[in-house]
Amino acid sequence: MAEKAQKTSVFTWEGTNKKGAVIKGEMSGQTPALIKAQLRKQGINPTKVKKKAISLFGAGKKIKPMDIALFTRQMATMMKAGVPLLQAFDIISEGFENQNMRKLIDDVKQDVAAGNSFATSLRKRPLYFDDLYCNLVDAGEQSGALERLLDRVATYKEKTEALKAKIKKAMNYPIAVVLIAIIVSAILLIKVVPQFEEVFKSFGADLPAFTRLVISISEALQQWWLAVLISLVAAAFAFKEIHRRSEKFRDRVDQITLKVPIVGNILYKAVVARYARTLATTFAAGVPLVEALDSVAGATGNSVFRKAVNKVKADVSSGMQLNFSMRTTGIFPALAIQMTAIGEESGALDEMLDKVATFYETEVDNAVDGLTALLEPLIMAVLGVLVGGLIIAMYLPIFQLGSVI
Repeated sequence: MAEKAQKTSVFTWEGTNKKGAVIKGEMSGQTPALIKAQLRKQGINPTKVKKKAISLFGAGKKIKPMDIALFTRQMATMMKAGVPLLQAFDIISEGFENQNMRKLIDDVKQDVAAGNSFATSLRKRPLYFDDLYCNLVDAGEQSGALERLLDRVATYKEKTEALKAKIKKAMNYPIAVVLIAIIVSAILLIKVVPQFEEVFKSFGADLPAFTRLVISISEALQQWWLAVLISLVAAAFAFKEIHRRSEKFRDRVDQITLKVPIVGNILYKAVVARYARTLATTFAAGVPLVEALDSVAGATGNSVFRKAVNKVKADVSSGMQLNFSMRTTGIFPALAIQMTAIGEESGALDEMLDKVATFYETEVDNAVDGLTALLEPLIMAVLGVLVGGLIIAMYLPIFQLGSVI
């Protein structure tokens, strides 16, 4: 086994150039001595070289899927430019502010320098590199076309993460607004309504039914708000735990989400796009169709489609055409089936699946934009009902004050 490479770190340096001007910067290297040697080669007289301090915020920053996508894109670019693999790791690592991402890249580099293949090094870190990613990199190394496969993986990751981000953005906005509305309403019920209630007691007249209802809710919330809060947190925690531990529960949730009006349609198209994009990427990389379907089943992210893809895999293994098997599941849209059939007949399955993925990704984009436009007035209506209703309930007795007097 090859000797383990010395760990590369980022150093900050300060020195003077040939004109005597003070300059400073950052450079990756193994030791301060090597950094000084590199600087002298550039005509810089180093006066200070020290290891860069780890940022308090950067140290705990999580590695996101988009970080992996960016790493993959940069690796593909380096490979195309003919940069040696180990040197590419150093260059890419230096460009990341996220210290955890730098450490991940350096760890992969150490494994490769020790004699492991790139794919083997990635497989040791399944939290960041899934089977699909590792299999494609492995195929690239075996075929001698690593740069082409990395480019495909980078495109796949970028498009997949962009689609996820689009959906999350559409979901987060209304959820955030509704949560704020609920919090504001709770504050009004607990803190403001009791003040009005004291005033109403001096009226000496029956309060409107709507006002009595709001006061009853306020009194209950004042007494039980802590229990309600704990119950909601416990329910959310229980849902998360059951979802994590129970496969049947996850399957049921996946089935229900696909049937939710408007949102279910967007999620359905997103899953179809992910299916087509994953299958196109793996098949174009030279992975046999049956093995490619194995990767696709796990990448769909939905149990309904996972079961359908597993059935398709079994059918294709027995000699059935892909498009016919897709049709028998009753899950896939007609367009995806027809495009798959054309691809199989013409011998350009990967191209047709790529077009299917692009079409449904565009459909998701348009649907999300439409949903956002639809939700804005709907959210305003919800806010009006919640907050406006409370205000009206409190002022109704005041409007009727004249009749009491």
